[in-house]
Amino acid sequence: MSTEVNNETTFEADGEEFAEFARFVLDQMHVHPQAELSILMVTPDAMAELHQRWMDLEGPTDVMSFPMDEMRPGRDGEIPEPGILGDIVLCPDVAAEQAREAGHSTVEELLLLTVHGILHLLGYDHAEPEDEEEMFTLQRHLLLTFLAGR
Repeated sequence: MSTEVNNETTFEADGEEFAEFARFVLDQMHVHPQAELSILMVTPDAMAELHQRWMDLEGPTDVMSFPMDEMRPGRDGEIPEPGILGDIVLCPDVAAEQAREAGHSTVEELLLLTVHGILHLLGYDHAEPEDEEEMFTLQRHLLLTFLAGR
């Protein structure tokens, strides 16, 4: 599993922790071990530009996902083909505000946004209530399981 983490902000983030978490999530989702993923942390201005360009929405957002090979999760005993999963772009400044409101650390919020982004790359969505429940339950389970194992 190849996960590249780049931080273009002043936020102090442990890239190895994010790479380890991504590997954990992808292993749990039975994604091929040679899949590639990129995680990028950007400033609010850079995120606002991406948000405007790709979603036609104003201002920065917390996370955006850009899929590449339309990979899907596998099942026990069945692992899909390798490929490039895609890119996740995070905005630590937006995450910090959300973390304050939620009462947890910015790193925990960024990890939550990372799993959220990975699930989007794997085809999950939350447009419909039943899809939202499935996706949010899964992301909560993956994050809490990872954090409990630390």
